[in-house]
Amino acid sequence: MELQFRGIRKNYGQKQALKQIDITLTPGIYGLLGPNGAGKSTLMNILTGNLKSSGGEILLDGQDIRGLGSAFRRQIGYCPQQQTFYPGFTTERFLYYMASLQGMSKEEAKRRIDWVLEKVSLSDVRHTTIRSLSGGMKQRLLLAQSLLHDPAILILDEPTAGLDPRQRIAVRNLIGEIALHKIVLIATHVVQDVEYIAKELILLAEGEILCKSTPRELLKRLEGQVWEIHMAEEQLAQIQGFGTVCGIAKDENGVCVRLLCRDKPDISCTAAAPAIEDVYLYYFGVTEGL
Repeated sequence: MELQFRGIRKNYGQKQALKQIDITLTPGIYGLLGPNGAGKSTLMNILTGNLKSSGGEILLDGQDIRGLGSAFRRQIGYCPQQQTFYPGFTTERFLYYMASLQGMSKEEAKRRIDWVLEKVSLSDVRHTTIRSLSGGMKQRLLLAQSLLHDPAILILDEPTAGLDPRQRIAVRNLIGEIALHKIVLIATHVVQDVEYIAKELILLAEGEILCKSTPRELLKRLEGQVWEIHMAEEQLAQIQGFGTVCGIAKDENGVCVRLLCRDKPDISCTAAAPAIEDVYLYYFGVTEGL
């Protein structure tokens, strides 16, 4: 299976949300990283058919998905970022409703609903109304409906939003488990969610792809550019001029600063192993005012 984006563009008036997106995806997990407004949701909405592109084409095994129509849409599972439900439905009734939209038989729907509820740890609230669920439960229900019909292409927009660390790890492991023969595209701000499971990371900014590479290769590019500096708190102000501050932690002698800097700063420091968060800051920088 091969999914190709060829020259995909999207304009909103004079604003270019996407500019000439050219990427090829094969089975595996891809992390789509970028700041707010980068074009991540726009790209996913074009893929799902919720938006029309202003130019370009998307091909599945050489065929334009627009010509495939409903046959292509049946192969997609989509977990949106927004939690939009019928609040009076129970968890189980909602999933039966989604199964009916996929044309699943009642027997198949029951089997798949039992499976997804167990996988996302919602079996004990299958008869609970959605309005009574916590935010984390609703997020897991969104993931459950995207998996219901065993899609070949899975599109997940911030799938771990609102989950606690234990739930995030469980969802991450589930995605890794089911993705062996699927194309999985995950848009997220939580870089740890894709650091260990992604086949490749796609870095998107201002509607353009900056880089598409494996996590290992991206980390390798930053070797010799991440430093740890131990200093007194009153010395912190002078660090800003050396590079990008990735982290500050208090220790017994003052503070430990993690610094991203192309060349070794002219200050006592030691080299540190790069992390995916450092990669994110290298390409996208730090948001002003935070």
